[in-house]
Amino acid sequence: MITIQRVRVRWSAAAPGASQADARRGLCRPERLPTAMPTDDVVIHEVLADEAARYARHDDVVTGGLDRARDLDLWLSVEGSALVVDRLPGWAAYPRQRGPGRLFMLTPGQVGRYRANFRYTVTTCACNPSWYYEDWLTLVAHGEVKADGFISRDPDYDVDQRVHLYGGLRRPGRQ
Repeated sequence: MITIQRVRVRWSAAAPGASQADARRGLCRPERLPTAMPTDDVVIHEVLADEAARYARHDDVVTGGLDRARDLDLWLSVEGSALVVDRLPGWAAYPRQRGPGRLFMLTPGQVGRYRANFRYTVTTCACNPSWYYEDWLTLVAHGEVKADGFISRDPDYDVDQRVHLYGGLRRPGRQ
């Protein structure tokens, strides 16, 4: 069994200011898993806090096989008893990723954490750059996880690919 939790915080280009940043602060964190989690090869707990809904959290649980993780821009494969987790190129306008990138290799019982943020364009026309932003926290467990499993322990692997989405360098130590 593979359990994935992706927490996303989404906001519009009109909301990059300090007061909006304060409203978003701390929202991209692990959540308790629903108590009635299904059992399947891959179970995904998707959590979204969207500015359009005043950052009220909405969650959903989906199941499927290894290919279901592609909906999260992840590629899962198995090598022996290890779970290989790669990041696929997504639809983000920034940062651009050309090909898959290895995030981590998990043995049974291990958890990996992947953090990233993205800027997306609403249209494909460069003449209308309507932006929105997302901050992601993705946790992947190779094996069954208790309801508090993602919040009660530190991950075995931590990959942080967050960038400064408004230009310039990201300052170390800032969340």
